[in-house]
Order: sequence, then C-alpha cells, then structure tokens
Amino acid sequence: MNPRLDTLQPYPFEKLRLLLAQAGTPPAGLRAINLSIGEPKHAAPQCVKDAIVGALDGLSAYPPTKGDPKLREAISQWIGQRYGIPCPNPETQVLPVLGSREALFSFAQVVLDSTKSGIVVCPNPFYQIYEGAALLGGATPYYVNSDPALNFGCDWSTVPSEIWARTQLLFVCSPGNPAGNVMNLAEWRTLFELSDRYGFVIASDECYSEIYLDEALPPLGGMQAAVQLGRTDFRNLISFSSLSKRSNVPGMRSGFVAGDAALMAKFLLYRTYHGSALSPVVSAASIAAWQDEAHVIDNRKQYRAKFDAVLPILEPVLDVTRPDASFYLWAGTKGSDADFVRDLLTHTNVTTLPGSFVGRTVSGVNPGQNRIRIALVAPLADCVEAAQRIADFVRKG
Repeated sequence: MNPRLDTLQPYPFEKLRLLLAQAGTPPAGLRAINLSIGEPKHAAPQCVKDAIVGALDGLSAYPPTKGDPKLREAISQWIGQRYGIPCPNPETQVLPVLGSREALFSFAQVVLDSTKSGIVVCPNPFYQIYEGAALLGGATPYYVNSDPALNFGCDWSTVPSEIWARTQLLFVCSPGNPAGNVMNLAEWRTLFELSDRYGFVIASDECYSEIYLDEALPPLGGMQAAVQLGRTDFRNLISFSSLSKRSNVPGMRSGFVAGDAALMAKFLLYRTYHGSALSPVVSAASIAAWQDEAHVIDNRKQYRAKFDAVLPILEPVLDVTRPDASFYLWAGTKGSDADFVRDLLTHTNVTTLPGSFVGRTVSGVNPGQNRIRIALVAPLADCVEAAQRIADFVRKG
C-alpha cells in the first residue's frame, strides 16, 4: 500500500461525527438543523434540469478528455464577461473538470516533483484537500495562519525565504473558506512577485466567487488580477471554479480550471490517464448553467436575506461579522469550539463545525480554535430558527 496514505488526517466531518457521538440526546421537541457542511440547499436551476433531459442521448458516447468544445467556449466567454478580461483561449487555457475538489487534488499531482523535498504552502484554516494533495504528492505542507487583523487573510511576509525557495505549489482560496475574506490586488501582486522569484505555481481556489453580499462588488479573481498587473499569459497561475455553489448543483460535479497554457497542457496529459472527463449529459447541463446569470443573481439574493436575518440575532452573543463573500459565518466562541459544538447539539439540535477541525496547530496556535463555522445553507426560516437557538444557548451559558 502507498505509505503516504498513513500521513492523512481524518477529514473534518469524520472528526465531527466522533465528537457528536459524545453529545447528549437533544430535546425531543426540536427538529435537527444542520449548518455544519457547505452543501447548497437552494433548488437547482430549471435550465440545468431541462438541459440534462435534452441531452440523455449523450449517455451513449464517451466524453473527450479535453471536454466538449462548446463547453470550453462557454466557460471562456463566462470568464471574460465575469472578470472584464479578454476571454482565455478555449483550446489551450480552459479545461472542464469534475468539480474543483477533484481538480485541486489532481492538479497538485501534476505540479509536485516528489524526487525533491518540496513544500506546498496554504492558508490556515484551509480546505483539507490542499493538505491531502500535498501529502500524497510527496510534499510537505506549510501553513500560514490567518490573521483576524487582516480580515482573516494571511501575512505572506511571515513565510521565510528558505521556505519559498522549496515551495512548488501555493494554494490560495478567495473568497476564503471559512472566513469569506477576499484577496485584493496588492496581495496578488505580492504573490505574483514571489512566484516569479522562486518559481512556484499558484492554485487559486475560487469556488465561492459567485456568492457575494454586495452586488456592486464582485470578488477579484486571480486571472483578473493577473491581467490588471500585465500578466496576460497567466504565468504560473491556474484558477479553479465550480458550479456546485454558484448554481446549487453539488451533485452534478462540474467545474473548470483555467490559466497558464503550459501548465494546462501538462494537466491535460495527466488527465488522459487519470480520466475524470465530463459526461456529455453533464457538459450540456454545464453549458446551460454557465450561460445563465439569472439564477445566480437570485441565489445571491437568497443568501443576502439569510445574512440580513441571522446576523442581528448572533452579533449580540458571538464574535461574528458579515463576510465579504461565501455563505459562511466564522464566529468566535468564549471557550473550546469543540465543546461548544457538542453541547450546542445536545441542547438545541443544531449542528455547526468546530473551527479547529479545519485548522492545524502552528507555533502553538490553531487559528480555528475557539471559532465555529456556520454554513447558511438551510432554508431562511431554518437559519433564523437555528440562530435563535444558538443565541438562547449562549445566553444561558
């Protein structure tokens, strides 16, 4: 067996399952409300459903590894329109993938040279796929703690030059999971300069890019930042996006990677053997989704309504503020986050996620400690009821 499998840590939701097994029985009169996992619960758009029904004949054909040309063109057009940049070349700079999770993991296997003592840098807390991809690729993760003073962003200047010199891959997530923070142009400039100096690749996870709270301020994307800084070839940059959150279709498993054509060519070579090509049925549905913005605008409207309703309930009792984007609240607790989540379930039948489960202890500090992640994915009424239960729980001490 691959010995690197033994280096993997339990996934956050496995840790959560074990924690909640220690909880008491919730009150019989309170129905369960789960706000622990970032799984969209809004209805899938009708245009996607209709496209699936209309493309069922595609079940009889093998999908091309490179993806349906019409889908690559649709993605290219969407990138250009969304970010106000020239459309990337759909032949060389765009690849459809089975969601960003699959692509983030497999892309790391392309970039990492396991014959060298390589490092993968990532923010802390983080999406655990980054760590798993690094470990199974033979690299060592290096965690950069988020800083509340930087809106839970990272101070990249704290990374020693000897670490950057060994870095092969940098994962960034903007809007961030779990805090919803968005990287600005100055931060991108810093990372591009470091990439040029040390030669590492930047993997930009942007799966929450279309869930933002100010319709006039869509989050800055990595490719957008690159163009604004004159890097029109997207050198050493690959962006990852997905329909799961944008279009409420997590079960469809559809997204894209886009960026540096040289890196994309290597990724395509890998995928020739790795597989993971999109079904023609999913491709047709994906085209429909990328070409429709009405359902995305409505999606944001629903999330904004939840934040507007929930924050006034929670702000008096928890250390919590409105994020720039995403559908998470990153709330501070007065004591152990794990104890809070366990006892919250016992007394209120509401499930959230301990922040320490999505972080790692670095220099004696886990930046997720004493915080919980609340995913506002349930219906509005459920989110409001859950917030009221949480507030009552905190007040009772």
